Amino acid sequence: MRVLIVYAHHEPTSFNGAMLREGLAALTAAGDDVLVSDLYAMGFDPVSDRRNFVTVADPNRLRQQTEETHASANNGYAPALQAEMDKVAWCDVLVFQFPIWWLGLPAILKGWVDRVFAVGRAYGGGRWFEGGVFAGKRAMCSVTVGGLATAYSDAGPYGPIEPILSPIHRGIFGFCGFTVIEPFVVYGPNRISSEERLAYLERYRQRMQALATAPVIASANRVAFTPAG
Repeated sequence: MRVLIVYAHHEPTSFNGAMLREGLAALTAAGDDVLVSDLYAMGFDPVSDRRNFVTVADPNRLRQQTEETHASANNGYAPALQAEMDKVAWCDVLVFQFPIWWLGLPAILKGWVDRVFAVGRAYGGGRWFEGGVFAGKRAMCSVTVGGLATAYSDAGPYGPIEPILSPIHRGIFGFCGFTVIEPFVVYGPNRISSEERLAYLERYRQRMQALATAPVIASANRVAFTPAG
């Protein structure tokens, strides 16, 4: 199995860093092939504009999807961006490893999605959801949140974690055809005991060793809607 982990945390000694190392160890021990895009260590540029391209479709106005379509047809992406696209095409499973910030993706990871999931490479031409470009691949969010589980419940201030992750599960992974694995969520790693943190890491090791068979969110990449026209 070929696994791409896109890692978005600036501090190697964080719990996210520990999860990355645990996941790598589990996958390596299982004989899987693994690539890691460590976005902060790479100095990944999250800004999506003309810097994405080495080709130009329209020099007078930047229409993002027009330029992406042109670049996809003419091998026109900047080399660093093309390298990330190649990693996604290579993998069987895509894992996003990140902390939830402001109930969403860190900016550097959102920028990675904005730039890498381009028309002609991740979607387009009527390819979406079950018929998407990445149909047959799996994807999973591995996340930490600052609060305890009680804060992410119907009675908590933020509500359940599932709606928070839905824009990623459905709007990114599902839309592009991935089968979406149920997320692995660590609640309040700075608020729990060392024993609880170690237990989380052991469960994460087990999850990473079972990516091919882990439970999925069946509805995330399914749609009954037919676009008009």
